[in-house]
Amino acid sequence: MPERDYYEILGVARDATPDAIKKAYRGLARKYHPDVNPGDKTAEAKFKEVQQAYDILSEPDKRSQYDRFGDAAFEGMAAAGPRTGAQNFTFRFGEPGFENVDFSQFFGSMGRGAGAGGAVDEDEDDGGGGGGLFDDLLGRMRSGRSSRPRAGRGMEAHLTIPFLTAVRGGETTVEVQRGEGQSETLVVKVPPGVETGSKLRLKGRGEPGPKGAPAGDLTIRLTVQAHPYFRREGRDLTVEVPITVGEAILGAKVDVPSPDGQKSLTIPAGSSGGQKLRLRGQGVSAAGGLPAGDLFVALKVVVPRKVDDESRRLIEEFSRRNPYNPRGGLW
Repeated sequence: MPERDYYEILGVARDATPDAIKKAYRGLARKYHPDVNPGDKTAEAKFKEVQQAYDILSEPDKRSQYDRFGDAAFEGMAAAGPRTGAQNFTFRFGEPGFENVDFSQFFGSMGRGAGAGGAVDEDEDDGGGGGGLFDDLLGRMRSGRSSRPRAGRGMEAHLTIPFLTAVRGGETTVEVQRGEGQSETLVVKVPPGVETGSKLRLKGRGEPGPKGAPAGDLTIRLTVQAHPYFRREGRDLTVEVPITVGEAILGAKVDVPSPDGQKSLTIPAGSSGGQKLRLRGQGVSAAGGLPAGDLFVALKVVVPRKVDDESRRLIEEFSRRNPYNPRGGLW
C-alpha cells in the first residue's frame, strides 16, 4: 500500500460512489491548485497527491486493481503533477490523447466578475460543486481537443460614485495600479440603477495573457455615496419637503428637488404631514428593460415655535370653529 491511502487523500470511504469521489476531488483540486496558492510548495504537493489519487479512483478498472493489489498495481506509472511551475501543468489520465491538458486555464478566471463590459454583474455561485468548471474540463478531455491559451488573470478595483450618478447613470474614471509606481486612468460608463455592491466588468483590462493570449478582465466593485436628502427604495426615490400650516390647510404650489433640478408640485388643500405625493418617472432612470422609478414627496408640516397673542387667539378661534379629533377611531 502507498504511504497514504488514496481514499484517505480524497477524504472518502472505500465504498464511496463515483459521484462522491468526483465531488471530493473537485473541492480539493480547487483548494490546493497552484494558481490559487502561488508559490506554496506544500499546496502544490497536495494538489499533485490529490490528482494522482483521483486518476486511480475515478477509473473503475484502476480502482478495482487498487482495491485488490494496492499501489503495487501501478508501479512505473507516471505521476500527475506540475512540471514547469504554477502556469503550466500536464496530467496523465491513463488513456491515449489525455496526456497534455492545460488544467490551469480553468482556474485563470477565478475571482473575476462575470457579465459583459459595462454591464452590472451579480456574484456567481456554482453551488459549491464547481460543476461548470470541471464538467467543461472533463468534456475537453473526453473529446481529446487541445486546450486554448490561458487568458491573463483578472483584476479588481473599487470605485465610489455619487448618488445621482447611480440614479441617472453617467461616466466617471477609475485609477488602476498596473505595477510598482505605474497606474492607468480608465473611463467607466455607469448604467442607471447600480447600487453599493454592484460590479462592472471591463473586458481585456486585466493582466496581460502569457505568450500573446487574451488579457484578463477588470472587475470594478461599486460603492454609492449617501445623499443629503434623497432616499432610495428599489427604483423609487423619496424626499421630505417641509410645508407651513397654511399651505397644508389651504393648498399651495411649491418647488421641490428632483434628480434633474427643481420641479413644481401642487399641494392639495387639506394635506397632512406624512402624506406622500408622486412625481412619476422622476426616480431611477429606465435601463436594462426596467421602467423609470418615481419620486415620492413626503410632506412635513412645520409650525412656528413662537406665535404672538393675536395669532394665538385666531388659532383658538379656528379650533372652536373647526372641531376635529385626528385620533378618533384609531384605537
